[in-house]
Amino acid sequence: MHHITIFVLLLTIPIFPAFAQSPMNKSEHLDSVEIPFSAFNVVSHNATVFNLEHEHATNWQIEIQNKLLYANPNGNAIVRIYDNLNTEKFVEFGMGSLPDYKFWVAVNTPADGYFVIHEDRTDGWSPDKVITVQHSSNSGLSVTVGPKTIVDQLDVGDFTIKNFAVYGMDSTTDPPATNSGSVTLNFLSGDPAQNPIFYMPMIVLAGTAVLIIVLVKTKKRT
Repeated sequence: MHHITIFVLLLTIPIFPAFAQSPMNKSEHLDSVEIPFSAFNVVSHNATVFNLEHEHATNWQIEIQNKLLYANPNGNAIVRIYDNLNTEKFVEFGMGSLPDYKFWVAVNTPADGYFVIHEDRTDGWSPDKVITVQHSSNSGLSVTVGPKTIVDQLDVGDFTIKNFAVYGMDSTTDPPATNSGSVTLNFLSGDPAQNPIFYMPMIVLAGTAVLIIVLVKTKKRT
């Protein structure tokens, strides 16, 4: 029985170096965009559009860090991420100026139109807190500001990002919304099933099951 145990373990050992030497998940994509303050000094119909190098489909995460200095107490920094497959479908994040630091999340769909799903009129965000947006096929859309979750597993269907737009003024007669600084957006996406390590727990479980079966049968024979 001792020899059989060693034999089974030797069969499983070659699996692990293969994973250690495997390339990174080829489905992973990363885009980082720094948006200058001037891009926000426009109204919505003149929004500044940014096209990403990669397409981020279904399973993605965005980190937003706002380091703008606002020139107008009524100014905003608004980011809209569009579903590349349907331009009438977008998710909007609004960050107001100090001292209120207003923050909201809104969704626009062809079927339901525009609606705000979360709004904090005061202390909704701050320059020292990263805003994280996550989306997956299983869990939907979630938004956190620092450690606080403000939107949890909202169903927005399939969502693929290829571009986004920003603006910050309500009217062309308003003073500029911002006068310096920038907003940084980091986009990360990938299919976890295409990462070999994703299958590691199943392989370990299968190897353990084989070992148990062999030991039980050997014990019965003895």
